[in-house]
Amino acid sequence: MWIAIVILLVVWAILSVVGFVFEGLLWLAIIGIILFIGTLAVGLIQNARRKSAR
Repeated sequence: MWIAIVILLVVWAILSVVGFVFEGLLWLAIIGIILFIGTLAVGLIQNARRKSAR
């Protein structure tokens, strides 16, 4: 599961950088940042649940 989360985080980071590089794609950067934070939060929550289940 962590592999999928890391891959998504990398994709969102790339989208954010591309969005900031090209001024017309600023909306892409904003969406990338939101998705990055969301994916990171979901990953951390799932990790906490796994640790508490042990």
